[in-house]
Amino acid sequence: MLECDGLWLLQLRDDVAGIVHPGTWGLFGGHLDPGESPEQALRRELIEEIGWTAGPLAPWFDHHDPLRSAHFFRGHLDVTTDELRLMEGQDLTLASLEELASGQVHSPRLGHARPLAPSLQLAVQRLQMVD
Repeated sequence: MLECDGLWLLQLRDDVAGIVHPGTWGLFGGHLDPGESPEQALRRELIEEIGWTAGPLAPWFDHHDPLRSAHFFRGHLDVTTDELRLMEGQDLTLASLEELASGQVHSPRLGHARPLAPSLQLAVQRLQMVD
């Protein structure tokens, strides 16, 4: 999760059949290529998805279920969203913890709210325990 001034950067996933949790808000990231560590994969995905090179990223928690594993990191977003190039997904935004806790986030591009992906819901629960 990337934080900027108390807000969290989110990606609205494409409405495409066959992807994990289409049309929901999630975090930027993705799969691990062979030989990559979770942090290396995240850094690569951030460049591929928003054209941004991350600074320090701290491992936060891992989640494993029968279908997949997820590795969560926390870091600081040191640019404005206007400086990011959205190259994957249909929108991006910064959201407060209160908005995230509501279970829906407004999409500036689409003009209406969309739900959170289950993985983002897990991260929000962790944030609520810590922050």
